[in-house]
Amino acid sequence: MAYDRYIAIYKPLQYSSIITRRLITRLAIVFVVRAVVLIGPFLVMIKRFPAFKTNVIAHSYCEHMAVVKLAAADIRVNSIYGLFVAFTVVGVDLLFIFFSYIMIFNTVFSLPSRDARLKAFNTCTPHMCVFLSFYSMALFSYLSHRYGEKIPPDVHIIFSDIYLLVPPMLNPLVYGIKTNQIREEIWKLIKKH
Repeated sequence: MAYDRYIAIYKPLQYSSIITRRLITRLAIVFVVRAVVLIGPFLVMIKRFPAFKTNVIAHSYCEHMAVVKLAAADIRVNSIYGLFVAFTVVGVDLLFIFFSYIMIFNTVFSLPSRDARLKAFNTCTPHMCVFLSFYSMALFSYLSHRYGEKIPPDVHIIFSDIYLLVPPMLNPLVYGIKTNQIREEIWKLIKKH
């Protein structure tokens, strides 16, 4: 999204020739391959455990650390690799987003009129809100499983569920609130109540 916003601001007339279906397909393939390469070893690492304390996961979905905590063996390798994956994914993503936004801000500040700069910033605001909500919740979820021994299990489950549910629920709101028709309908609903 940050790269998309950069092209939309920096080269708006060439947008459709740069952001093509072919580019989007290639990016999707890269992200799928990244996920398989980074997440695939988890399956092998879990399979190597000789036994588990129980077969009931105290979680609302099958999360890696929830399964690993059931193992009747040393889980340090899984925990370290899990942190490596979390920080690799978040770090690489944030690095790309950071550099994209540096290029965006350089472009925005070079725009001639104040209105053009404001419009360009308004294009970026929803994306920044969504990615901040997603990554902050993701980091909390990853770190609380590893270092939050004093956090009750119910809180872990609630925050993990929030991490999976809230950002996707916010996406349409954050991106749609700028649409006049959606904004008008929301105001109508608010005024009725």
